[in-house]
Amino acid sequence: MRLVPIIWLIAAATASAGEYAVFASGSRLHVEGHELLGAVVRLHSDGGYTELAASAIVGFEPDGQSAPVTALPGEAQKLESISLLAPQQLADAAADKYGLPRQLVRSVMAAESGLDPRALSPKGAVGLMQLMPATAQDLGVDPNDPAQNTDGGARYLRDLLLKYDGQLWHALAAYNAGPQALEKYHNQIPPYRETILYIDRIDRAMKRAAGASQ
Repeated sequence: MRLVPIIWLIAAATASAGEYAVFASGSRLHVEGHELLGAVVRLHSDGGYTELAASAIVGFEPDGQSAPVTALPGEAQKLESISLLAPQQLADAAADKYGLPRQLVRSVMAAESGLDPRALSPKGAVGLMQLMPATAQDLGVDPNDPAQNTDGGARYLRDLLLKYDGQLWHALAAYNAGPQALEKYHNQIPPYRETILYIDRIDRAMKRAAGASQ
């Protein structure tokens, strides 16, 4: 069977029967029906189907009715529900969740991975926010899932800002080089060329964005 393109998620549905798959972002996709296959949901439409993680969908509602959404057992509100969003949208959602400036999370993401969810550093850092596997494990996220990766990275950045009393450059240095690097230099920004350039890149990106918005 052919697969229904994911782009249908943003297209207006015109069919008059079936049901709507409802995503946490508010998007709805008209489908003919669905099957729950463990951790996967198969959405049927137009003679074909597409398969998504069950956690990507909040639930289903009947077509043409105002009945409440039927939630998938145990899967509503999980981070994968926004995995289909663009990297910048993921950054904004995570920034809003953790009370961070949107441009800060966007700038960190751009500096870390160039907005590539498949990015893998020589040291083993993974994904959009370049989480090390051990850090991802501590945060309880799957670094290979773009939404979880972004959420974990933003949460880690928030925690670093709290740790360093809101000193952004210190938090960025710790994100790049690790808190142990700052401890080595008595909680000062370590004199590492890579870290200094990293902070400067993010600082310039935020200033450019602020200037463009004025």
